[in-house]
Amino acid sequence: CRACEAIRVDVPAFAPNKTQRRIVRRGDAVLQTEIGPSTFSYEKLAIYNRHKIERGLLTSDGLIDADGYQQFLVDTCTDTFELTYRHGGKLIGVAIADRAADALSAVYCFYDPSYASLSPGVYSILKQLELCRAWGLPYLYLGLYVANCRSMAYKARYLPHERLIDGEWARFT
Repeated sequence: CRACEAIRVDVPAFAPNKTQRRIVRRGDAVLQTEIGPSTFSYEKLAIYNRHKIERGLLTSDGLIDADGYQQFLVDTCTDTFELTYRHGGKLIGVAIADRAADALSAVYCFYDPSYASLSPGVYSILKQLELCRAWGLPYLYLGLYVANCRSMAYKARYLPHERLIDGEWARFT
C-alpha cells in the first residue's frame, strides 16, 4: 500500500492562511501555553480518553490507562517535550513533540472537545511552527498523511509542505 506518506512543513516558506492567522490570534488572546517535559497526570489521561471518544477516534484497543499513557507519550529515548494549553487556568489540551537537530516532530495532540471552537489542534500545529522558527529548525514533521483518511487529511492544509513519495520528497504548494 502506498497510501501513507510522511509529511513535513517547510518552516521558512510556510505562511499561515487567513483562517490560520485568525485561529492564532484568537488562541493567543484566551489560551496560556506552557512548554515542559512530557509528564503524566490523571487530568491529562481524562482529556486524552474524552478526546478519543468524542472525536470518534476510539479504536478496538479501547481507552488508554495510566500505564498506556506513560508508555505512549512520556517514556521516550528522544528529546521529547509537551506543550500544554490552558483556558482560565483549566487544562484543555496537550501536544507532544520530539526535537531533532533540524526539525520538530508533532507526535500527538489531544484536547477537551468542549473547546473545539478554539481549534486547539490547528492552534497547536501553528505554535509548533512558531517554535521551529524561533529555534531555527527548517521542518515540522506531521507524521503520516493519508489523502482519503478524514483524521489525517487536515495535514495537507499547511503549505508549502513536502511528502515522501517513492523515497523522494515532493513539494506541494
